[in-house]
Amino acid sequence: MKRVVIATRESRLALWQAEFIQGELARARPELDVVLLGMSTRGDKWLSSPLSEVGGKGLFIKELEEAMLDGRADAAVHSMKDVPARLPGGFTLGLIGYRADVRDALVTSSGATLAELPAGAVVGSSSLRRQAMLLARRPDLVVRPVRGNVGTRLDKLDAGEYDALVLAVAGLERLGLHERITERLPVTVSLPAAGQGALGVECRTDDAELVALLSSLEDPAVAGCVVAERAVSAGIGADCSAPLGAHAVVTADGMHLRARLATPDGTRVLAAEAEGTDAESLGRTVAAGLLDQGARELLAAITGD
Repeated sequence: MKRVVIATRESRLALWQAEFIQGELARARPELDVVLLGMSTRGDKWLSSPLSEVGGKGLFIKELEEAMLDGRADAAVHSMKDVPARLPGGFTLGLIGYRADVRDALVTSSGATLAELPAGAVVGSSSLRRQAMLLARRPDLVVRPVRGNVGTRLDKLDAGEYDALVLAVAGLERLGLHERITERLPVTVSLPAAGQGALGVECRTDDAELVALLSSLEDPAVAGCVVAERAVSAGIGADCSAPLGAHAVVTADGMHLRARLATPDGTRVLAAEAEGTDAESLGRTVAAGLLDQGARELLAAITGD
């Protein structure tokens, strides 16, 4: 293996992430030629509707996977919160790691915190999870979809189209936009999406040499937490656009995992948590707790299935 081609979306954040992994691979194997292949995906082009209505965040990934299948690329870098709980056959996550702040960020034009926003304030978010978490705490707010990359969303806020936005702290900090953060929302208020803040590198399962290289860079603690979180999504049959939060932390005895599934209007919230040492089984345990409370029926009501 002399060359690794990383397929990436061309947004500022996607490029930052791909360039970061490019640097990590080059440091691990200085003899490798690691290059980027910029691509525009369906998710980048289809901006007229919320993602939950047009196929979810998988729209950002399909073209990258096609590039790996046809040999144009060897790997793709993702925000783990955007990766479906189950990958298509032939693909694997060779590396999960580099987790930054997992919290959601409230960005307001006035400097008001969540508690200080006036009734009827318009908050921009295309995430059903963030919408549900906000409305469970502040049902008097109005949450409206906002699409586009981070810069586009901030421009809409600055133009007065919204009173506030909810974005990922990790993304803002990676882009050097930490000063735009008004409030880092506690996980007790807005439970993060499974995998939030972590990076993942996807590649073909049969690319044994690349899988071995990526595995050598993985952070076992981060990977274990993310695997547990994603097992909740898989266990209840949710995709990454569902109003589901899941967050695991390492403890002295293993891991503690909590999850919340809510209706989009925040009026009903299912919650479960557990501790354990095996990530997959811990995720399944928490998923079972949500299923016992009616998670499957709640999801079916949201999707219309």
